[in-house]
Amino acid sequence: MSNSITITENAQQHFANLLSQQPEGTNIRVFVVNPGTQNAECGVSYCPVEAVESADTEIKYQGFSAFIDELSLPFLEDAEIDYVTDKMGSQLTLKAPNAKMRKVADDAPLLERVEYAIQTQVNPQLAGHGGHVNLVEITDDGVAIVAFGGGCNGCSMVDVTLKEGIEKELLQQFEGELTAVRDATEHDRGEHSYY
Repeated sequence: MSNSITITENAQQHFANLLSQQPEGTNIRVFVVNPGTQNAECGVSYCPVEAVESADTEIKYQGFSAFIDELSLPFLEDAEIDYVTDKMGSQLTLKAPNAKMRKVADDAPLLERVEYAIQTQVNPQLAGHGGHVNLVEITDDGVAIVAFGGGCNGCSMVDVTLKEGIEKELLQQFEGELTAVRDATEHDRGEHSYY
């Protein structure tokens, strides 16, 4: 597993200064709260010796270590911690582009890649309506079955949203792999939904 977090030299210096005022052996912890969700937030805290877990990943820097818990690790792929000084003063900046959804390799199974596209592209658009989409399955003939949750459930606009937006976007992105996108509720009820 490659060391996926970048802590710039300025930030390292900043942490070293802060840690010099802490009890001996204190390090820092980098973590993600609510990883894999739209509310994901990246954070940094002090990590006293007794707070280190056996499953943590340790990244050594000059004068201190950064510890990352097992759960946060995949979501901190490509993260960067910087310490920026401008006319407003100095502040720590945390960028974690994959905190909301762990990064998926280009050769990952189609299911994972479509799931990633839905979480990172489709759901942020639906969030404004209080809804979200989950990928249920991809059939052998390339049909992605999705379930609407939250505010989309039972919303009459769902068909429009699905057909106009989501299906178009995904079919374009996964051209040659996906053939259609269907709503799971429609899929379950089959043709006989008019009782």
